[in-house]
Amino acid sequence: MPPPLPLLDYQRYGRQMILDGFGLSGQVKLKQSSVIVVGAGGLGCPALQYLAAAGVGTIGIVDDDIVELSNLQRQILHSESSLGIPKAESAASSIKRINSTVQVDVITSRLTPKNALEVLGKYDLILDCTDNAPTRYLLSDVAVYLRKPLISGAAQKFEGQMTVYNLGPDGPCYRCLFPKPPAQEVVGTCEETGILGAVTGIIGNLQALEAIKLITGLHDKKPSLLLYSALGTPPFRSIKLRSRKSNCPACAMEGFGSDTIAETDYVQACGGPRPDWVGRGLVNGIAGHRATVKDLKKFLDSGQDINLLDVRPSTEFGICQLQSSRSVPLHELAAEPDQYLPEDAKTPTFIVCRLGNDSQIAAEAMRGMRPGLCIQDVVGGLRAWSKEIDDSFPIY
Repeated sequence: MPPPLPLLDYQRYGRQMILDGFGLSGQVKLKQSSVIVVGAGGLGCPALQYLAAAGVGTIGIVDDDIVELSNLQRQILHSESSLGIPKAESAASSIKRINSTVQVDVITSRLTPKNALEVLGKYDLILDCTDNAPTRYLLSDVAVYLRKPLISGAAQKFEGQMTVYNLGPDGPCYRCLFPKPPAQEVVGTCEETGILGAVTGIIGNLQALEAIKLITGLHDKKPSLLLYSALGTPPFRSIKLRSRKSNCPACAMEGFGSDTIAETDYVQACGGPRPDWVGRGLVNGIAGHRATVKDLKKFLDSGQDINLLDVRPSTEFGICQLQSSRSVPLHELAAEPDQYLPEDAKTPTFIVCRLGNDSQIAAEAMRGMRPGLCIQDVVGGLRAWSKEIDDSFPIY
């Protein structure tokens, strides 16, 4: 009788096949399994890498974004040669180089309530490697309807978390833990808050590990939330999760079905689209309240005394700053705006930030202290300065 795996697979996967509880049967299960990864970014890249290396038979990749230079710090399947290429295609090429025997399905279209069931339905497991609330709720609802586990990861700054939703008959779904989405105004992205690349690697690897455990039968099926802090001691904490909520609108409702998913506007349910901070920072505003970068340049070149305040966090000020600007983080200025008014009432005040949003808040706070002073924030912030005045000024 021929062996259940090709002979080369015994060499390729031998180091994991000899593990107690894994064995030949575990490898065969991996080969026969299918996993779809939604998001080929910071979390999806390490997850995809280890799923392919472990020998998962079929891997789906969903991502409608393209590779940008800022991605390369953490999205390890992409490279400089991938810039401008769809992330799903770039990731697929990379994992095929790792393991050519894996079947890779590439989906470069956006996942929506209309197509999610069709796209995700043919896979055994779903990995949520996204970074936005509407997609998280959509994936959770689809996993509940399909009765499939959802392995969800998240990372920001120095911290991350990972859990498996819809695990077993009583495992909670995402809605059980987070029945109401946070306001979009307060949900920061990696671009806004920052992210240490290795943190996404840790969480993404853990997601792949959970998938392998579930496929091979090594998982204890006990729902828990794993929290990680790169600067914490110890760095990992595990929280046992309760069972499904009896009033959950998804996993506890009798009539929850495909029509409910298809007809739900997940973006609006989560408070609407994410704020366009770049666009908001470029709005002209009330005449006399906002100055352009060209206006600021004229004042700087004239040699006239100005009160130039930079309200970005001190860490960002340390990255780059305009000559003669003074670092006053927004939270400090907002607490005591009168402390940063110029001594001479005739001295104009200009306020800058990264994109031109925080500077508006700071300017309003200062105007309330002493009406009549010339206090203007700069439209578009330092990004506009780099694009319109000095292309050698860093954009980050």
